[in-house]
Amino acid sequence: MKTPMSSDTKLTKDEECESVDSTKYQGMIGDYVDRKSTSGICTFVGCCLTSWFSKKQTALAISTTEAEYVSAGKACQQALWMKQALIDYDVRLDDVPIMCDNKGAIDLSKNPVQHSRTKHIEIRHHFLRDNVQKGHISIEKVSSVDNITDILTKPLKRESFNSLRLGLGMMEHIP
Repeated sequence: MKTPMSSDTKLTKDEECESVDSTKYQGMIGDYVDRKSTSGICTFVGCCLTSWFSKKQTALAISTTEAEYVSAGKACQQALWMKQALIDYDVRLDDVPIMCDNKGAIDLSKNPVQHSRTKHIEIRHHFLRDNVQKGHISIEKVSSVDNITDILTKPLKRESFNSLRLGLGMMEHIP
C-alpha cells in the first residue's frame, strides 16, 4: 500500500477467533480497543528532523485537550533536552517553539489557574505549563492539516500522508 493504512479502517477485537499472544502485534501497532491516545513527536533543528517517536500514552485521557496537553508535555521534555545538548556545541536557542493543533491544550499551557474542568490532569503533566511560564519554551498553534506528527499517530488519506511525509524532509513525493 502507498500509505500504511486506509484512513477509514477501524481496528476491533475479533471475539470469535482463536486466542493468541498479541503482545508482539500490539507492541508494533497498538490496540484500537484500549482507547488510549498516541503521542507523536517530531523534533527539528532548523528544518532538519533530528528525532521522532510515537508511543501510546500510559493513562486514558478524558478529553482530547488532555491527550494533546500530555503530548505537548513530552515534546517540551524533548525540546529542553535538545536545547541543553546544543549548549555543548556553543549553540544557544532563545525561543524553542512547540507546535500544537489543539487550542484547549495551548490555552491550558498558558494559564496558571487550575480550572475545575482540568483538575483531573495529573500534576506531572503541568511540566509544560511551568516551562511556558518560565519562558524556556513557547507553544504555538499549527493547523491540523499541517500537523506533521499526525503521520505518527493516525491513519491518513494518501494526499495528507504524502504532504506530511514531505514536511518531514525525509522522502520525495511518490504519486
